[in-house]
Amino acid sequence: MQAMTKRKILIRREKRQFVPELDREVRVEKEASFYVADPEHDFHTKFGAIKAKELRKKAGSTVKTSMGKEFTIFDSDFGDDLRRIKRLPQTMSAKDMGLIVSATGVNKDSFAIDSGTGSGALACYLAHLCKKVISYEINEKHLEVAKENADFLGLKNLMIKKGSIYSKIPEKNADLVVLDVPEPWKAIKTAENALKTGGYIVAYTIQATQMLNFTNELMKNKRFLLIKSCELIERSWKAEGNILRPSTAPFGHTGFLTFARKIC
Repeated sequence: MQAMTKRKILIRREKRQFVPELDREVRVEKEASFYVADPEHDFHTKFGAIKAKELRKKAGSTVKTSMGKEFTIFDSDFGDDLRRIKRLPQTMSAKDMGLIVSATGVNKDSFAIDSGTGSGALACYLAHLCKKVISYEINEKHLEVAKENADFLGLKNLMIKKGSIYSKIPEKNADLVVLDVPEPWKAIKTAENALKTGGYIVAYTIQATQMLNFTNELMKNKRFLLIKSCELIERSWKAEGNILRPSTAPFGHTGFLTFARKIC
């Protein structure tokens, strides 16, 4: 099955050459990278084709295309594969997923529940780390995409179910419940029943008013301790030669995260 195949990454480094007439370095070859989902067949690029037998070489090997262009090859990791899944609008960003994991401490022994599956990016990321993950979604198209992505990543510990997180969560003793739904305050009670004592509830919201509604409702529940509400901003920098400055690429808001813990 393709999901179990060792996928590959091909990297071609940028090459520069000093031109005396210009008294400066000029880029003669652009950097390029490719993701090979099926290394059992020849891979075609604008730089020429690479034979399947070349794709089977060990990590770090140099392979040549039919046009004589050289690439370094290595095995993809889970992060490489996750970036290639099918994505739907408002897919949670890697930085926000990383904060959820680091703030809640989920690990190989954890059981996590996700809701508002969407393309399944967070559910898949959690399943890569946790013992078991169950994700709830009501949209048929989203269910189909998420299940396809889980299969692509070869995740056997992820169960994607059709159902509303607002009405019922039959599972118990969860370490984490993530609410990526339009009205997360409506799921506080069902999340409370599903969580073990000490477990975390996390709401991911796009609008500040959603965050406010969730926190206000959460604070009425004496079984939860509100930890924090926050947003995580990522800014890239350009660091090359004598240049050191923030990137001109736009950066900003992706979503708000509210963390709370069930204390009794």
